[in-house]
Amino acid sequence: MLTTDHAQSLAPKAKLFRNFADTSRLTILEALRPGARSVSELVDITGLGQPNVSNHLACLLGCGLVSREQRGRHAFYAISDPQVDELLSRADVLLAEVPRIGEGCARCAVPERV
Repeated sequence: MLTTDHAQSLAPKAKLFRNFADTSRLTILEALRPGARSVSELVDITGLGQPNVSNHLACLLGCGLVSREQRGRHAFYAISDPQVDELLSRADVLLAEVPRIGEGCARCAVPERV
């Protein structure tokens, strides 16, 4: 049985995976894998609206998954640490090697973007 302290220590991990569980935030992270991009570039690449991209970037920035660099009038966002990219790569490998992961669980279904 988990102690209260151990359960509380899982909260940061749950918060991390909640960021990856959101389709829009995951789409933005995938778009940032090749390198830094501006909000307008992310809008073009992801097909998400500008306010939506900005809101999700604020969340990702606040959680430390992305960094922001000001270049003149434009802000550029990038994945903050190579380990974030490595986690995304490992997820790709896991899904390729164990294709049943996530199947058969109606509660894990990802809603389609409109």
